[in-house]
Amino acid sequence: MNGVPEHDPLHIESSGTPEEWDAAGARFAPSEAPQLWPDPEPAPRNGGPVYLPPVPLEPAPRPTRVPNFGHLILFGLLLGLGAACAGTLTAFALHQHWFGIQTVQAAKTDVHYTLGSEAILYLITFIACLLIFPLVWRRGFFEGLQWNGMAAMRRHRTLLSAAVICFILALLSEYLMPGPTNAPIDRLFRSPGAAWLLFAFGVTFAPFFEEMIFRGFLLPAICTSCDWIEEKIRHEEPPPLYADGHPQWSFPAMVFGAVATSIPFALLHAPQTGNSLGPFVLLTVVSLVLCWARLSTRSLAASVFVHATYNFMIFTLTLIGTEGFRHMHRM
Repeated sequence: MNGVPEHDPLHIESSGTPEEWDAAGARFAPSEAPQLWPDPEPAPRNGGPVYLPPVPLEPAPRPTRVPNFGHLILFGLLLGLGAACAGTLTAFALHQHWFGIQTVQAAKTDVHYTLGSEAILYLITFIACLLIFPLVWRRGFFEGLQWNGMAAMRRHRTLLSAAVICFILALLSEYLMPGPTNAPIDRLFRSPGAAWLLFAFGVTFAPFFEEMIFRGFLLPAICTSCDWIEEKIRHEEPPPLYADGHPQWSFPAMVFGAVATSIPFALLHAPQTGNSLGPFVLLTVVSLVLCWARLSTRSLAASVFVHATYNFMIFTLTLIGTEGFRHMHRM
């Protein structure tokens, strides 16, 4: 047979391999011989790169909007931890009759117990947040709350004007809808020393921690939840985050979030003013202004600045009216 197919009429001798013949007996050049299956990975020619088929990529995970409602729940747990610690220390102080106080009712009108327990609550909660939330968010605590102090500095004149407007509204509220004459907050101003402590606390600790609670966690969580619900109803994708990694909120969500934040803010201070209507309405409006400062600048530092400045004006007016807190009966 000599390696020649029997059906070849020419019986041409060849040293070629069987792969050089097709089914009809036609001979191919070695470079033209057909391949029954391709090589799994084509070899590079002349040392060139090997081109592999593209591998389909998995869709990128959706970015987490911070802080959301789950983060608000976690913050509430940490706040409860701080309240438990503050309550325990207050009970111990009452048991030891610190500052001559023996009953809970007397402690409610003593500046050492009221400010002390509040300071303990704030500090323990704040320390716990500094430790836990950076692990959850994968970013710094102040970055996650969108502190953004530079934005507040750039708009300090506008923010100062907002604080002045709130102060004018407070004067009008006192004239049109005055609160009770012997409210619990007034009973704390029994001595110049207590008044000065309240002054210092009211323009430092209180604005920072209240803004962290209401404009740092509650307001963003409500805005994000509103947009999330609408996205699920409409079957829409969430909008991309800003360049700084913070969420975009729709205008209706911000309006609802501001109102839903302002009511509990006013309710928190209602017991201090004897649950009267005038101060409640005033504090609701002031909270709306604070929400505007937070949302319009995307800066928590902005609302802290407005809050602290407003409190400073209120305490300064009291300081002037009582001649340095020496005549507290004039309040």
